[in-house]
Amino acid sequence: MLVRDAMSPLVVEVGPGHTLRQAARLMAERNVGAAIVMDPDGEGPGILTERDVLRAVAAGEDPSEVLVSSHVTTSVVYAEPSWSLDDAAAAMVDGGFRHLVVLEGPELQGVLSVRDITRAWAKDRGLLGDPGAGPATAKDADAVAIS
Repeated sequence: MLVRDAMSPLVVEVGPGHTLRQAARLMAERNVGAAIVMDPDGEGPGILTERDVLRAVAAGEDPSEVLVSSHVTTSVVYAEPSWSLDDAAAAMVDGGFRHLVVLEGPELQGVLSVRDITRAWAKDRGLLGDPGAGPATAKDADAVAIS
């Protein structure tokens, strides 16, 4: 299974001049844990995660005043759509992060999260039931052997 099979092609994009509150609002509206930060003066897309926002608030910073530029991660590990999910998961574990920005050449393709990988692996192993049936229960999970 490849990154292109599991990534989300719909991303939240913000600029470095947005406030943390604006970014957090967009992330919450779309139920995502990261926003891609597009800086026309930067070398490539950066990323702002829910943890970045949480750390800023915990440090007493005002999310209505503080700009994304002061918390964006610019040393980003980029994945390609053709990477295997195993390679993507290994990069996340090695780097200690939960989101990969997916680029094909210089073009943004999407974001891959740990949740996306978990969902794809579970689906591939038949662990996900009917999407309309709601979440699987712990009892259901106990009945399935993972090879």
